[in-house]
Order: sequence, then structure tokens, then C-alpha cells
Amino acid sequence: MRFMRSTRHARHADSGDDPLAGVANLFDASIVFIVAMMLALFSAWNMMDLLDPDSEVTIAKKGADGKVEILTKKGAEIKVSRVSDKPLSGDGKRLGTAYQLPDGKVVYVPE
Repeated sequence: MRFMRSTRHARHADSGDDPLAGVANLFDASIVFIVAMMLALFSAWNMMDLLDPDSEVTIAKKGADGKVEILTKKGAEIKVSRVSDKPLSGDGKRLGTAYQLPDGKVVYVPE
């Protein structure tokens, strides 16, 4: 009987030493959850090409203030261009024609 009491007491003493033992893996679990959420968002927005090192992607983004930014990814290089309303002038050559459809989309037709 004495043997049974000492082993029971020893088991409870070990588990009572560290009150944070059950919380130790929460950080690892949260990192796994964050990565899973990022992958789910990428696939939901059809942006998995951003993770492919050989892909070319162009995204036009309009901010809350009305400014338009164009994000271009070619391989591992990402370039951000800001669109302005200022008129430009200079020499150049005509590359094609742009048409605006009735639904508001713009279609570029190269020459």
C-alpha cells in the first residue's frame, strides 16, 4: 500500500512543477495556422502565381484615395508603378489601340 501512495504522489508532483507545460506548443500551432490561412487566401484569390518563381503576373490596385498602382512580377523581381493623371508629352511610336467596352473594361489591341 505504501508503494502505491508514493508513485501516485510522484506523478502529481511532476505535473505540478510547470504550470505552463500545456501551453508550450501553442506558438508552433499558431505559426502552422497562419501559414495555412495564407495559402488558403492565395488560392481563394487565385494568386498562387505569386509564389511560383518562374511566373509573370501583373496586378492593378486602386487605393482608398483613388490612386492606381500597377504591381508587376517577373520571376523573382517585383516592380511597383504608380499611375498619375498628369498629361505627358514627348517622342515615341504608336504601339497599338485601346478600346473601352460598354461594361468599363479596357482592351488593348497591338498593331
